Amino acid sequence: MSYLALYRKYRPLVFDDVVGQEHIVRTLTNQINTQRVAHAYLLCGSRGTGKTTIAKIFARAVNCEAPVHGSACGVCSACQKVQDGSGINIIEIDAASHNGVDNIREINEEVKYTPAVGKYKVYIIDEVHMLSTGAFNALLKTLEEPPAHVIFILATTDPQKIPVTILSRCQRFDFKRLSAQEIEERLAQSMSFYFDETITFDKVLYMVGAVDSSILFDMIYAIIAQDTKKALELCEAVNRQGKSIRQFAGDLLEHSRNLLVAKTTNGTASVLDYSSEYITRLKEQAEGIKINELMRYIKHFGQLEYELRNALSPRILLEVAILKLSEVQMDTSPESMMTKMQLLEQKLEKLIEEGLKAAPTVPVQAAVFSKEVVPARLPKAVPEDIRVLIKKWPEIKAKLGRAAWSIFETTEAGFVEEDIFYIVYKQGMDVGVNAHLEDLKKAINEIAGKEVRVRPIHADEYASKCIEVYGSHPEQTEDIKDMASILKNVAAKINFNIELKN
Repeated sequence: MSYLALYRKYRPLVFDDVVGQEHIVRTLTNQINTQRVAHAYLLCGSRGTGKTTIAKIFARAVNCEAPVHGSACGVCSACQKVQDGSGINIIEIDAASHNGVDNIREINEEVKYTPAVGKYKVYIIDEVHMLSTGAFNALLKTLEEPPAHVIFILATTDPQKIPVTILSRCQRFDFKRLSAQEIEERLAQSMSFYFDETITFDKVLYMVGAVDSSILFDMIYAIIAQDTKKALELCEAVNRQGKSIRQFAGDLLEHSRNLLVAKTTNGTASVLDYSSEYITRLKEQAEGIKINELMRYIKHFGQLEYELRNALSPRILLEVAILKLSEVQMDTSPESMMTKMQLLEQKLEKLIEEGLKAAPTVPVQAAVFSKEVVPARLPKAVPEDIRVLIKKWPEIKAKLGRAAWSIFETTEAGFVEEDIFYIVYKQGMDVGVNAHLEDLKKAINEIAGKEVRVRPIHADEYASKCIEVYGSHPEQTEDIKDMASILKNVAAKINFNIELKN
């Protein structure tokens, strides 16, 4: 026997085997048992909820000579003809590829003839919302005055696209998604893939191409911390393991939705259909994220999932989306404005707090006559201070957070003249450097004990400035010597060639 996919091999053949749609099963079985069958049905629901399965069970049952509990007996002549493929009373039509007026006119001509076997001709039209306006109009006449021997079963994932004239002439059934418990009870279908093996959580994840939920939590934590290095490492791990990037994007979207629900409902179990341990983890992570940020995650992951449908380079799209979320300065969407304002407010509050801590103690008597407390200012750094600081560049970078360190690790410290501490960077790094410049200034001032003027500068501009300044001052031989050493280090990291004047 040839191999059958799981959904075909284990597709229920009777109503008793259907999982999770009790409200529909009970209604249809009662209609069959009482012989009060309608002429048109509309089955609505998302993909994989059982619309086609129940349509086929119902189509077999209405033609069965002796139904058992509302389902086909499987032994009568009508059932045998359906099973061996010789029965022609059940006609399946895909409206996505047969959506024209001519296709429906063919059906209208066929319904005039009574079935060769059994009582009913059953037409199952899948994705019926794909029919054209003309096709719907052609179908309407038959639905209004159907022959007694014809039953229409219309299935759709998008009922709002169906004309109201069609909706009003059908019995509508809405299918629900299966709960976690119902899926768990049926998960032993997994044995067909891992035959004669112990089924583990990791094996099931591998079979469906999904990722462990811990990666989802780690990714969100990396985005919160603006740790681009960690976030990109997780993207690489997903790609290296051969996981579906589109599935991963969908999982991130679902996870962000779960975080939003956990934050706004305090993890209500009836809303989040997960284990108590998982809900607890969601609540813990959601506490550190503002609602507007979660809305931003949902928007970006939703857009990413849409773009990945026809993407030639899904990994690149994933990494760009992650960078936009973890580096809010790169995100130009309206949703990011609130986040940027909140970050600025946090920096301002931090600066004010640090300034007040550094302010000298004011006596109570003097404070009575003082209008405001002015924080003590650090002394200005002079050129000699800059020379000393350049030698402490590794120490300065070590004080940075992970996100800022990942940016400035590939830059170099430089000095030309005056009292400016130059940050020399390569092409394309200006956004990242400017985003973390305040963190760098803070680290430099702490080590120097003075207020240092810091200026980012592109490598080409820096080289030209050095040549211009020191080429016109040949007497400063020691400066030229130091400058050549600095530029040599910069060139090794940033890959540019320079020539100093003798």
